[in-house]
Amino acid sequence: EADALGRALEECRNYLLLIANQEMDPKLKAKAGASDIVQQTFLEAQRDFAGFRGDSEPELRLWLRRLLLNNVANFRRHWVETGKRRADREVAIDAGGVAPADPGPTPSREMMADERTRAVHAALDRLPEDYAQVLRLRYIEELPFEEIATRMGRTANAVRKLWARAVEKLEEELESPP
Repeated sequence: EADALGRALEECRNYLLLIANQEMDPKLKAKAGASDIVQQTFLEAQRDFAGFRGDSEPELRLWLRRLLLNNVANFRRHWVETGKRRADREVAIDAGGVAPADPGPTPSREMMADERTRAVHAALDRLPEDYAQVLRLRYIEELPFEEIATRMGRTANAVRKLWARAVEKLEEELESPP
């Protein structure tokens, strides 16, 4: 049913945005943002849902994650590895001696970002310690799963599963008031 699929996809949006933000090349964010890649993933998921062979939410998340990572890789190939469109060949347009507006964050955007950061840290503090630890190691210290596994004394596969559960729990914490 299309409505049920739409609701299921929306429930995965924050999870996919976290992954897309982590995997996107910062140099390419001017071309498209993580939300654009997630939207493309949703379109493909709706188109190809008949081919999905899972029967649980974790299997759906894994399937969507694979679609998302393929889209990130395709996007990167399109803009980085293709001769004429290579992002590193772009040159800023001279605005006739007039400097373009500062692309830096506005005070209101900085305030919203600070509020979001505080909310994430507060939500992390409410998580079980192993959930908070795996999220901090992955997103703050930007460690690969293999290094996290070594630090936590677990296998890389166990850390990936722990991370997936931690992301879900963090989403729940962020959606519910403290």
